Order: sequence, then C-alpha cells, then structure tokens
Amino acid sequence: MLKFDNRFCRELPGDPESGNFVRQVTGACWSQVQPTPVPAPRLLAFSPDMAARLGLTGAALQGMDWLQALSGNRLLPGMTSYATCYGGHQFGQWAGQLGDGRVIFLGEVLDAQGQRWELQLKGAGPTPYSRRADGRAVLRSSLREFLCSEAMHHLGVPSTRALSLVATGDGVLRDMFYDGHPQLEPGAIVCRVAPSFIRFGHFELPAARGDRILLQRLVDFTLARDFPELQGPPGERLPLWFAEVCRRTAWMVAGWMQVGFVHGVMNTDNMSILGLTMDYGPYGWIDDFDPGWTPNTTDAAGRRYCFGRQPEIARWNLERLAQALALIHPDEASLAAGIDVFEQAYNDRMAQCFAGKFGFSTWQEGDGELISAALELLHQGELDMTLFFRCLGQVERAAPRVELLQPAAYDERRWAACQPALAAWLQRYGQRLGQEGEADAARRARMEGFNPRYVLRNYLAQQAIDEAEEGNMGLLETLLEVLRHPYAEQAERAELAALRPDWARHRAGCSMLSCSS
Repeated sequence: MLKFDNRFCRELPGDPESGNFVRQVTGACWSQVQPTPVPAPRLLAFSPDMAARLGLTGAALQGMDWLQALSGNRLLPGMTSYATCYGGHQFGQWAGQLGDGRVIFLGEVLDAQGQRWELQLKGAGPTPYSRRADGRAVLRSSLREFLCSEAMHHLGVPSTRALSLVATGDGVLRDMFYDGHPQLEPGAIVCRVAPSFIRFGHFELPAARGDRILLQRLVDFTLARDFPELQGPPGERLPLWFAEVCRRTAWMVAGWMQVGFVHGVMNTDNMSILGLTMDYGPYGWIDDFDPGWTPNTTDAAGRRYCFGRQPEIARWNLERLAQALALIHPDEASLAAGIDVFEQAYNDRMAQCFAGKFGFSTWQEGDGELISAALELLHQGELDMTLFFRCLGQVERAAPRVELLQPAAYDERRWAACQPALAAWLQRYGQRLGQEGEADAARRARMEGFNPRYVLRNYLAQQAIDEAEEGNMGLLETLLEVLRHPYAEQAERAELAALRPDWARHRAGCSMLSCSS
C-alpha cells in the first residue's frame, strides 16, 4: 500500500468551486476535479525502474485496481484528484491563466526512502483550466512522452519520470497538421511522476494579479517542502532559493545541449522549479547538426525555441520568474545575482560537458575556438551529432584519420566538400590530445560517458507509434529497454543507433511536429 501525503492540497488554498467546468480561479492554487472515466483501459507499458522506486511490482500495475487508477476510472485509498492553477509566457507573450488543462493529480506519495513523488495523469479529461479543449491525449503524443521521460532520465539529464502508458479504448479528435482536417485517433493516458511539478508559471499568475498573499504562501510552501536544505529567515532564503533554481536550470539546459535534445516549447509554464525537463511535446533530437533547428512546426517561422537559443531562452524565462518574485521581494540586486549564477553555472557545466565530449581531461585556453570550429564543420558537412562524437572517440591522437568520421555523414557531396577542412581540424585535434598524453583507450572510455550511443530519434518514436496503433508493442518495449543504457554499446541493437533514414527526413512525426496532442 502506497503512503500518500497530499501536502500541496493540505497546506495551500483550494478553489471553493468544485467540478470540471472551465472558469477563472483566483486566490487558490488548486481545484478539486474528478478524472473522466474511459471505456476500455489497457496497460500498454510501464517503467520497471519507476515502479520499483515507488514500491510497486509489475504484477500490481497490471492488476485491475491499478489499471483503473492509472486510467482515471477509480481512486485508490489515499489518492486525491486535483488540477493546479498557473499562468505563463508563451512564445514570449503573457498568456494569462493556463493551469493543468489535461492533467489531473492523484496525490503525493512518500517512498521507502522518504522521497516525495507527485503522481499525475495526463489525458484524464477536462479540468477548470481546459479552456476550449477536451482534456484528452492521443496515443502518439502519450507514447512519445512516456519514452522520452525515461530516456532523458537514463541519459543523466534531469527530468520528470513516467510510470505507465494506458490506452483508453476511445477515440480523440485531433487536427494533427492544423489544416482543418481533424481525425479520430486512439486515446491514451500517461502517468507522470516527479518530486514536484511546480512551474515558473505557478508564481507568475498570482504576481500578475497582484496577489501578494497567495504568492508569499506559495513561495513559503515551496521552500519548506521542496527546498528544506535552504535555511534562514524567509527574506534571506528567497534570493538563495532563486539562485538555486537558476543553477538547476543551467544544469538542465546544459544537459540538453550535451546530448543534442531540443525541447521545442520552452514557455515559462513548461519550466520546472526543480530544474527538471518537463512537458514533452514537439521535442526532438538533433540529427544533422543545425543550431537553428526546431522540432516545433509552430516555431518554424521565428525559431524562438531552436537548439542554439535554448540557453538564451532559459535565461529569459528566469528573468520572468524574478520579475514575479519582485512583487514580494523588491531587492532587485539580489534577484539579479541569481541570473549571474545561471550564466556562471551554465558556462562551467558546458565547459565540463564539451571537454568530456571531445576527450579533454581539463579545459585549456583555446579549447573553445577548437570546439566552435568543429561544430561549424558539423553544420557545413551535414554530419549527425550523435554519431560524430561516437566516431570521434575512435580517432587515434597520433594518426587521426578523417575517414573514421564518414559514418556520421548524411550527404556524400557535402561530406566531400568539407572533408579537407575536417582533416585539417583533426590534425589540430590530435595535437591538442597529445598535450595531455593520455592513452587513446582511456580517453575513449571517458568520451563514451559523455556521448550517448542511443537517443530517441523522432523516426524511432514514430515507428513505435505506428506499430502501437496496430496493436504491436514490440518496438516500444525494445526502445524502453535499450534507452535504459544509452551510453553502452549494444551490438544486437546497432540498427537503433543508425543515421536517420532518408525516408524520415520530411515525414510527419519524424522531423518536425505540431503541438497537437
């Protein structure tokens, strides 16, 4: 039996209204709601790691009680169902009240180690914050979120987790391409898990409304529950806390940049106060290296959330959080110091990441220029980011051979054009490695700890979706297992580490995606 301790609802003010009808909610952090039952729930997959952490067995999750709970058809003892209220900046513009429009919490669980986990169902029906939507989710987006949550965790990038993926047995109407041709798609629900799902937007909304009392209560609660290690008077703890949020955000984004991940929709309501990657929508992994690439069709024109701008946008989002906190902490200098923490933490972490990716045991003057030159050649030659770095590990410092990098090339013509410059760069790279005198085998082993062999490329996720829609969970299960060990060579699954096939270059779901789900 899980131990529930639903502190968010117990200590923060709730909405006096009940029911799932849409409304503006003021003076409250949450609204009591009930999940909408589904006709024929079926467990498609679950995370053994996350289940074990919660003290659950596979047999329990596949039993009727948990199947009903994970589909929103029944609450188990101790559970309480609610949705939270927040706002946010979307694509740089204030959007007002947003809230959990298709997420319904099941409560907070304390595991055997005393760690707190919030459980929530995504796609469990409408809430007061659904606006004009139905609160449901489709299989394609749910499967992508389930897989990516677990993949990011095992890559070592801070992330929310996923416990289960459940098919609902009903159809959900979605216009995937926003072209006026909606279609019924199979529905699904993901159970997401995190120590806290509190977002920047939870603080922005009361600040925008001038509600100092609610903002202060939420800050005090967050400090007490989620940051108990920060001690001192509240007035002193707030800037320390904001600086810690900045540091965690820097580490998260540096993790994205290290493995080539693009979030795709870095709105402030999608930013975790714990520095966890959350709200997996139109995300993607860099295939051929392009700092300007975005996986989000909605972002195609402005490329606000493209790969190369993610650090800049993270800082912008933190500045919006600081702006909100200024309502109760007008010492702007102390909040500005937190932004400086972000810059320093990000730069330090990226130096560590790129030193590791290139096989340098220490960062030296001139390394930044050498790395920038390599990334420019990756772009010019249309080289795959993930494969390039794994191939680079095979280069011998005494005799670096450019042909070892060719497996990362997508286009023969562009490879031939950049090959001379890349060969010249390799000579400089070999000289740099020679300054450290480290054995190639030791360097290669360290590089493989920074450079994943397997990432959740969009075309792989789409293939798993195609099979799942036909009732075949084989590829989904294979990916879930392979991505638990993303840095390891898995010879029997080498095809899952291959270049993106040409057929997937422009196919829907394999390159760019919409926010439709």
